[in-house]
Amino acid sequence: MTKNLEKQMYKMLNMRFGHSTFRPGQKEAIEAALEGEHSLVMLPTGSGKSLCYQLPSYFMSGATLVVSPLLSLMQDQVEMMKRNGEKSVVALNSFMSQKEKRLIINNLDSFKFIFMSPEMLQHDRIIAHLKNIELSLLVVDEAHCISQWGMDFRPDYLKLGEIRKKLDEPLTMALTATAIEKVRNEIIENLNIQSNVKEIIYSVNRPSIQMRVQLCKGDKEVRLIQAINEFKSAGIIYFSSKKIADAMAEKIRQTTTFSAESYHSDIEAEDKKKIQAQFLHNNLDIICATSAFGMGIDKPDIRFVIHYHMPANPEMYLQEIGRASRDKNGGVALLLYESGDEFLQMRLQQDTFPSNDELSFAYAHPKSLELLKDDSKSRLADYFIKQNIDIENAHHLIEERIIYKKKQLSIMVEYALTTGCKRETLLNYFDEELEVDSKQCCSSCQPQLSLPYEINKDFDHKNNNSERTWEMVVKKLFNFTEQPKK
Repeated sequence: MTKNLEKQMYKMLNMRFGHSTFRPGQKEAIEAALEGEHSLVMLPTGSGKSLCYQLPSYFMSGATLVVSPLLSLMQDQVEMMKRNGEKSVVALNSFMSQKEKRLIINNLDSFKFIFMSPEMLQHDRIIAHLKNIELSLLVVDEAHCISQWGMDFRPDYLKLGEIRKKLDEPLTMALTATAIEKVRNEIIENLNIQSNVKEIIYSVNRPSIQMRVQLCKGDKEVRLIQAINEFKSAGIIYFSSKKIADAMAEKIRQTTTFSAESYHSDIEAEDKKKIQAQFLHNNLDIICATSAFGMGIDKPDIRFVIHYHMPANPEMYLQEIGRASRDKNGGVALLLYESGDEFLQMRLQQDTFPSNDELSFAYAHPKSLELLKDDSKSRLADYFIKQNIDIENAHHLIEERIIYKKKQLSIMVEYALTTGCKRETLLNYFDEELEVDSKQCCSSCQPQLSLPYEINKDFDHKNNNSERTWEMVVKKLFNFTEQPKK
């Protein structure tokens, strides 16, 4: 790269984004794009991955197409770009009316940044319009969704290699926060960018976040309230149950001085936007959320992330706790674990795969899939059928993935139970070693952890006493049958 171009990069960084220096990994990703190299970029949550494609796009004459898995994530990114002064950006999604979609599709050449879901790219009409514009960069966000071994496998992501070929194989950048080597290799292979790809891989470790685990025995609610009162700051609490998220938000409002709201798929879209805006502007202290909340949330001063329920895998856990301490001024990741918690995740995972009988019925009556609700079971069965994968191989692939997901879950149980360094347990899963030891590392290394940040005395505690009827549902789970190695 020439000195002049590097100088122009820094000038653009300051002019467009108001920064004078790049974060780790950003400069390498931008240079790869400007030098015409495909790239797989793995940077930890909160490290500014969106700048990796936005900045080089301003040096390119054509449009940048961003493939994103969640409609809410797309909307967040588009709105953030507009707030930062970028007017030539649009998200084409199912939130729009048919009239709005037609208007955008017919005027795609007037936009610099175009956000779409992988499902939207399955329409031939969309592809035809994209082929008629100059496409300088294809960005695949949350690229781990491409891999069947990723934490959030999406069949329509697997078709992106074919889509890329239809679009005349544009320069491509794949972005993810957490992907083991097996997943990274599958991403590169699927997109067919092996011949000219630069891998920019940074550690998943977030040293500024303390890792704590508390072993509970029927006292999770009490432990949760104690933690909130200790942390005294803005935070997110993750649940696997929408009902329990609602119930605990109510309990926090009634028993503490903090304001809290729940956030999950049953909340209306307008209410979600309102809750998110209140949280971002410090008018709401705590979000009780399912995994539907957090992607794209650019709030630097989140001080804690608590998991009331164990997440399904290390990738999801690191993504979610990575929303704390984006300003690197300190944060806490607390997992409340009770023996048997893993069975809730196992039951949830069972609901994502078609059973043998369901798969056999789908193969015998493929048109029936068009009448079923758009869930993961029908999408997966439809993908197998359309890819001409015979039913025996489909059964094998599903069984293989179930075994893999159980292995991922067992790593989380090991993380909860190990008396060794918890940070090291997670890093080992990603084939990383702990390079710098810290006295504030985790609850194994230092059982009497103090807060890694100073409590803001001016923190605004709002007690929201809005009336809401609620019912607490807590089911007793059995002990895990396979004890992980310690």
